[in-house]
Amino acid sequence: MNRRLFFKRSCAGALLLSCPGLLARENEKRLRFGLVTDIHFAHRNVHGTRYYEQSITKLSEAIDVFNRRKLDFMIELGDLKDMGDIPERGQTLSFLDEIEAKFQTFDGPVYHVLGNHDMDSISKSEFLAHTSNYGSAKGKPYYSFVRNQIKFIVLDGNCNEDGSDYDSGNFDWTKAFIPAGQREWLQQELKKDDLPVVIFIHELLDTFSGIDKELCIGNAEEIVSILEQSGKVVAVIQGHHHAGNYSFRHGIHYFTMKGMIEGSLPENNSFAVIEIDKDLNIYIEGFYNCKNKEMKHNR
Repeated sequence: MNRRLFFKRSCAGALLLSCPGLLARENEKRLRFGLVTDIHFAHRNVHGTRYYEQSITKLSEAIDVFNRRKLDFMIELGDLKDMGDIPERGQTLSFLDEIEAKFQTFDGPVYHVLGNHDMDSISKSEFLAHTSNYGSAKGKPYYSFVRNQIKFIVLDGNCNEDGSDYDSGNFDWTKAFIPAGQREWLQQELKKDDLPVVIFIHELLDTFSGIDKELCIGNAEEIVSILEQSGKVVAVIQGHHHAGNYSFRHGIHYFTMKGMIEGSLPENNSFAVIEIDKDLNIYIEGFYNCKNKEMKHNR
């Protein structure tokens, strides 16, 4: 067992025993899920801080932790795989099949969010055919599901400004949009019931936080306005920006998860267990490069 992970688990156990308040919160849990993003798995040369081949080992450790915790589900926020040093469709699909097989070893429902690198050498339909979301979400680029009376909405920002899909590397990753049909669907999902909502997306929506706009959805302001007007969205959980980020506006938390691809083993990895309690407070238990965080619900 990794010494850092063992130390963290030991300290967490001791803290629970010494703090009755934490034990009380353990009994108030509403839902827990595992979170990873930007795995970028491929058999290719190291590029800067990106260690592509090591990502499958990092993911394996994350899933071991998630399975021991018996979580409600697991989700990855896009860029599951990457292309090779010489991009080729068949090779890219082999990387995808290999990392998807590891992803499916989670003992529970699993979900995918599309990222720009997922279409770097293949089409969106090919990616969806080689991966599997749980239940009615299977084969869908965007979808919703309900767990423990919380609605989770997965958005797909991997579209061009004209509404066409990213396809086989023929796109500009700095120009990502949510097209009209998906926006209408989102509005209907938000109106459908009175459940609290958590949004999952790859590219960022919080342009107001000062983040580089090349990392954000091109029509983010329009999407954020829809979310704010609904009065139901508790948090937006994002990937894409490997360094991570956090912002808050009008009752909505925007948490950007750090990328798993960054840094070499054994010191580097990034994954988290996310807990949402009965009052819709969100607790992020981070591992390695992902830090712990509390996001209080105050709407």
